[in-house]
Amino acid sequence: MRIAVLGAGSWGTTLAVLLSNKSHEVTLWSYSTADAERIRLTRENTPYLPGILIPPAISVTSDIGGAVQGADMLVAAVPSQFVRSVIAAVPPHALDRATIVNVAKGVEVGTLMTMSEVFRDVLPGFPAGRIATISGPSHAEEVSRGIPTTVVAASTSIDTARLVQGAFMVPAFRVYASTDLRGVELGGALKNVIAIAAGIVEGAGLGDNTKAALMTRGIAEITRVGVRMGAELRTFTGLSGIGDLMVTCMSRHSRNRHVGVEIGRGRLLKEILGDMVMVAEGVETTRSARELALRVGVEVPIINEVHNILFEGKEPLRACYDLMTRGPKGEE
Repeated sequence: MRIAVLGAGSWGTTLAVLLSNKSHEVTLWSYSTADAERIRLTRENTPYLPGILIPPAISVTSDIGGAVQGADMLVAAVPSQFVRSVIAAVPPHALDRATIVNVAKGVEVGTLMTMSEVFRDVLPGFPAGRIATISGPSHAEEVSRGIPTTVVAASTSIDTARLVQGAFMVPAFRVYASTDLRGVELGGALKNVIAIAAGIVEGAGLGDNTKAALMTRGIAEITRVGVRMGAELRTFTGLSGIGDLMVTCMSRHSRNRHVGVEIGRGRLLKEILGDMVMVAEGVETTRSARELALRVGVEVPIINEVHNILFEGKEPLRACYDLMTRGPKGEE
């Protein structure tokens, strides 16, 4: 297949290498001309993925029209808040036969759209059944080094889900197929908010009991929102639900956990983000998640408290106290 990967961050670069190693014809697009030239010449993406060789067979460009020309598959690997502008820059005729695969994990601020909804909004008339997403516990730092990883490819069309499954699956990267696109998208996006909370717990010096409780109640909140929005309950017990939640809350590679740890230690959000090379999707998704829960009428106390800490200056220990002293409830 001819595949265009849009976004030369750590995940886009990793997937470009994986797909090229599977003998697909791959073009990697970067929004920065200077970055594209550096990657093309050095065959390494040092700021994002140091030490990983980018095969000579991968074309690298900053020309988005050229990148997608004749593509059978387009992989959107830019941060979720930039997906709209990047897809809008793709010449519409270039997508006549392409399948679009999203690998970003977020909900668009303002519109509260998932990424598949953004695609359909930007590309009216594009067949919904040719849109898919890949999600699951899959840090680029490990996938790029051949660490065994499992993810799920979801589309409203099982044929598309299986097409994506076949395009990406290699011995160290196992892909399952699903038709619950909504559930897979929401699980991948909302778990980033809970991962920030898990980092805050760690940074504030609280214990494993606290983190375990937070993760458990966090997946309950994610599930409530997802099911209310039409997703399948079982999706949130799978790779894009609890699987992705676990790795993002606990891994040293997790950018969202890192933000939380630094917040828990007393640093300011603006200062933390200014020091980061990569994007922590959960920060902006916290805004969207809170509004989404309000829209569908679902109670999300942990997500609310993360919002209060990040954007309203609430002290983490006070937020924890307020969560712990809520009225008695049954476990749901």
